[in-house]
Amino acid sequence: MKIICSKANLLKGVNTVLKAVPTNTTMDILKCILIDASANEIKFTANDMELGIETIVEGEIVKRGMIALDARFFSEIARKLPENDVTIETDQNMNTLITCERAKFNIAGRAGDDFSGLPYIEKNDHITISQFTLKDVIRQTIFSIADNENNKLMTGELFDINENTLRVVSLDGHRISIRNIELKENYEPRKLIVPGKTLQEISKILTGEAEDPVNIFFTDNLMLFEFDQTKVVSRLIEGKYFSIDQMLSSDYETRVRINKREFLECIDRATLLVREGDKKPIIMDIGDTGMKLMIQSAVGSMDEDLAIEKEGKDILIGFNPKFFMDALRVIDDEEVVLYMVNPKAPCFIKDEDETYIYLILPVNFNPASVNR
Repeated sequence: MKIICSKANLLKGVNTVLKAVPTNTTMDILKCILIDASANEIKFTANDMELGIETIVEGEIVKRGMIALDARFFSEIARKLPENDVTIETDQNMNTLITCERAKFNIAGRAGDDFSGLPYIEKNDHITISQFTLKDVIRQTIFSIADNENNKLMTGELFDINENTLRVVSLDGHRISIRNIELKENYEPRKLIVPGKTLQEISKILTGEAEDPVNIFFTDNLMLFEFDQTKVVSRLIEGKYFSIDQMLSSDYETRVRINKREFLECIDRATLLVREGDKKPIIMDIGDTGMKLMIQSAVGSMDEDLAIEKEGKDILIGFNPKFFMDALRVIDDEEVVLYMVNPKAPCFIKDEDETYIYLILPVNFNPASVNR
C-alpha cells in the first residue's frame, strides 16, 4: 500500500477515529487504526466493539492495500509531522514507512484483514436532523446522564421518535433534562437508548453547521450516524427506559420569571463558599418583594437579593447549586421561568412551548437554621 495526503487531512482523519480506540482492551488489534486504501478512497476506521468510527481521508492512492497501525504511535507521529504532504507506504511484511519532508518513521503494522470493521446496518429506519440541532441537543442534555454503571439505562439518553417530534431525555436520579425537536417529516414511533459516550464523541466531531444534515439509521440494537464523510456506529443500550411522563406535571403553586444571566452569576458566586465534596444547598426564599438566595458553609455565608416576577405562593426551598447551574448554562433564553409546588416537590425550568424542560429535585434542609 502507498498513499499520499496532506498532514492536515491525515490529522483530521486520525483525530476523528481516535475517539473509538479503546483505552483498555486485551485485543491488541483494537488498539489500532485501520487504513483501508483497497478501493477508490482512503478510509480510516477505529472500533472498540461498542463504538465504531469510519471517515474518508482526502488523498492519493498510489498503490492499493490495507494496514492496521498502533493508534497511539500513529496519532503522535501524525501530530508532530511537518506541515506538508505525508506518504505512508507498507511492504509485504507489514512494515510501514511514514515520510514527510526529511522526517521518516518506520513502524510495524498488522494485517488489515484481522481488523474488526463496522457492523453493517440496513438503511431502512432513519431520521434526518441538522448537525447544528444534534450538537445543540447533546449540549443541552448530556450533563444529566449518570456517570457510573450502577444503572446502565441512566448512562444513556432516550431518543423518543413520534411522528414529526424527536424527544431526547437524560436523567441521573436527581434531575431530568428534556429537549423536544420538531422534525421536517413524519416517522414511525420508536424509542432508542443511545450511550452517553457515543453522543459525547459525536458532538466533538460535528461541525454544527445549520444546513449540513445528519442521517440517523437504526435497528433494534445498533445506531448509525452518517454526516459529512464520516460514519459513527454505536450499540444501543438494551432495556425499557423510565416512564418520564409520570414524572412531569403542569401543576404549580409558585411561578417565577427571572433574568437567566443574573440568576446564574448569583449562584456561581454563592458556590465560592462551598468546598469540593460539600453538599451545601442553595436556599431560595421567594416572596412578593423578590428572591433571596442564601448559602451557609464552614467557610462562611452569603446572601443576595434578585428581582423576579412572581405568581402564586411564597416558598422557601433548597437545591444542589451545581444542578441549577448546569441547566442554566445550556439555556439560551434571556429569561427563565421556574415552576414549583412545595419544598418537597421538583422544580421545573421550561419555556412556553416546552422545547426544553429541566426537572431538579429539591434538597432537604432545616428551615429553622435559615437566617431570613
